[in-house]
Amino acid sequence: MHHKGMLIFKILRTDEWQALRDQGETTGAPVDIADGYIHFSTAQQAPETAAKHFAGQDGLFLLAAQTDALGDALEWEVSRGDALFPHLYRTLTLADVQWAQPLPLKNGAHQFPAGLEEAAQ
Repeated sequence: MHHKGMLIFKILRTDEWQALRDQGETTGAPVDIADGYIHFSTAQQAPETAAKHFAGQDGLFLLAAQTDALGDALEWEVSRGDALFPHLYRTLTLADVQWAQPLPLKNGAHQFPAGLEEAAQ
């Protein structure tokens, strides 16, 4: 795979991010727990993920993780639109998180960090 050494992204609600900070690890959102893995997105996929699964939701956080640091527990699997999505088959730890920042909602659209797409290349 060509997915070495890149950042992938996880969107968490405020309470989920708070729980990760408090406990040092998380099994993710309810959908992650139900599916048995933690859903991630690439930089290109993240805005679509936000629009599809978090439409109109404020109080979100965007977390970045480095694929190399996640190791063999990270699998790339076909998901919506036949695209490969990164799925993490273990808990996400605070140490895995490269950075996290708010994902504010403005005029109904989530405001992703400037340069996110470029940073992902």
